[in-house]
Amino acid sequence: MTGPVRTVTVVGAGTIGLAWTTLFLAHGLDVRLSTRRTDAERAAREAVELFAPSLPAPPADPARLLDRLTIEPDVAKAVAGTDLVQENVREQLALKQELFAEAERAAPDHVLLLSSSSSLSADALGATMDDPSGLLVGHPFNPAHLMPLVELVPGTRTRPDAVERAAAFYRSLGKVPVALRRPLAGTPANRLQSALFREAVHLVAEGYLTAEEVDAVVTGSIGLRWGAVGPFQAFHLGGGPGGLRRMLGAVGDRMAAEWEHLGTPALTDDIVRTLAEQTERAYGQGADAYRRLAAARDVRQGAVLAALRAGEDTGRADP
Repeated sequence: MTGPVRTVTVVGAGTIGLAWTTLFLAHGLDVRLSTRRTDAERAAREAVELFAPSLPAPPADPARLLDRLTIEPDVAKAVAGTDLVQENVREQLALKQELFAEAERAAPDHVLLLSSSSSLSADALGATMDDPSGLLVGHPFNPAHLMPLVELVPGTRTRPDAVERAAAFYRSLGKVPVALRRPLAGTPANRLQSALFREAVHLVAEGYLTAEEVDAVVTGSIGLRWGAVGPFQAFHLGGGPGGLRRMLGAVGDRMAAEWEHLGTPALTDDIVRTLAEQTERAYGQGADAYRRLAAARDVRQGAVLAALRAGEDTGRADP
């Protein structure tokens, strides 16, 4: 038996878990936050106060949102009677397997079991379950309360209707769910991000640019471009009326040759130290810096998303 999602259990109170918690509360859901953090109440309050003002209209009052939040350290109690579980604990396979096996025993039969994992497959996560047919990865992109994308990665035993229900649930939150057609090591967004970050590390490690300058390059060019159109549409436009076919026909060989010159840096202690020192020097560090940077990021990200929503029907292909 399935029905509308009214109660959600969020397991894990890190950055992603708390962002999900804020978003779920803002959409009128009752949320049970399951965590063993001794400062869970304070962490949840501070996160909701930080994230809620940047959510799309209507404005959300943090105090009223928190009225529908329950903190329950015991996973079995937290999932009893819930409609959906969003798991966000550390990327440790054994830990997640134990959690989902316990959730299977304690949660209702109809429950959707969703993991925010960025690197572990649904098959691996559900390996110790008797019936993992309601389990799949629902991976958000940080900041999870704002970014539209949720990548859906089912396992080989995930029921098709579980994927459909998960997609419908995320769409009800204003998200854009994208389901993979077959298993993949990692998620598409993280793979794309890793390709860019690898070259960013190379540019800094080899002394071509500082970390702050790389950020300026991205936010002043491809970051803005990709906020409006993806890489294929960008090059489709780059080819003029001839589109991507003309673009790749003209410069494809040269582009492929340039791939051979991309960096392959190792994250040695020295390189990590360089990256961290430059980033901390540019942006600060610590709790106060985090709150300041996160609030500023959310305001800018929200403005970009509002502008994109205002123009989302422009430029669509004719039916």
